[in-house]
Amino acid sequence: MDKNITQSPLERNGLASFDHRLAMAKRCSHEGVVAGAKAAVLAGIATAIPTFASVKMLPWARANLNHTAQALIISTVAGAAYFIVADKTVLASARRNSFKHGGGGGVASNIDA
Repeated sequence: MDKNITQSPLERNGLASFDHRLAMAKRCSHEGVVAGAKAAVLAGIATAIPTFASVKMLPWARANLNHTAQALIISTVAGAAYFIVADKTVLASARRNSFKHGGGGGVASNIDA
């Protein structure tokens, strides 16, 4: 008699599935953090070299860019690079896992199941 009762998608996806999804989400976010940190370091170096060089060589930059302004320029570019690359990495990883595991829980996949 229990075989005739259909289970809801929430009952069908048990605790093991939840643990698997949680582990996958942690792995995706960790990949994003690592990729974002690498991008922030590279962007910081790529911004610091011309910023410091312009302060040494250009009279306008020497007069108008104090240490706080230089740090603000470098940290803004590094922060932006971190968030952009981390976001793109997490989204790409989630998209890759979504296609790999067959849709994974959207409204349409629950209706068809």
